[in-house]
Amino acid sequence: MNKVVLNAHEAIFDIQDGMTLMLGGFGLCGIPENLIAALVHKGVKKLTCISNNAGVDDFGIGLMLQGRQVKKMVSSYVGENAEFERQLLSGELEVELIPQGTLATRCMAAGYGMPAVFTPAGVGTEVAQGKEVRVFNGITYLMEHAFDADFALVKAWKGDAQGNLIFRATARNFNPLMAMAGKTTIAEVEELLPVGQLDPDQIHTPGIYVHRIFQGVDYEKRIEQRTVKPRTE
Repeated sequence: MNKVVLNAHEAIFDIQDGMTLMLGGFGLCGIPENLIAALVHKGVKKLTCISNNAGVDDFGIGLMLQGRQVKKMVSSYVGENAEFERQLLSGELEVELIPQGTLATRCMAAGYGMPAVFTPAGVGTEVAQGKEVRVFNGITYLMEHAFDADFALVKAWKGDAQGNLIFRATARNFNPLMAMAGKTTIAEVEELLPVGQLDPDQIHTPGIYVHRIFQGVDYEKRIEQRTVKPRTE
């Protein structure tokens, strides 16, 4: 099956208001830049976005927040976005903060077809409010439900027409987990190769999980916090 589409705008043609989206990446590394730009251009609203972070004010999901496109953010880290903070404090934005490992595991559970998982993370904190608690071997665990996302938007280093994906370095974080978890998975790649050109032993996400794929353009690859060592003579 040829899953290749022309560009990000064609890839998101059926994403509508009110849907739930997973967006891969860690900080600003490995985020689906082209797909986010297409969502901003399309102007879809009332989205629930599941992502490790919420971008920064003028990049990543931060652009969607500026356009008031996000109704709810489900994240584990949101500390670099002033507009996110403003919308949260004003009550304009719903926010569900999740321990990072729990966020990853709930993605994994969705990909594996598991309805829920049990984790000790968050026991005895606000995270546990309203959730089922069980004790196994004397240890208390929270029951966390698998995510239910309409689309997963991921970004890979290389891919082929069948949707097989290879991620590079830190971009191999939430992207592979989310690629498994969406009802429809859309992948943008830096390099789109013919089928058979990828080393099977290097593939991180098999094409069976990917429904649409395209070669992205104009990647900025920003650094969220640039820290340099002072030069010594």
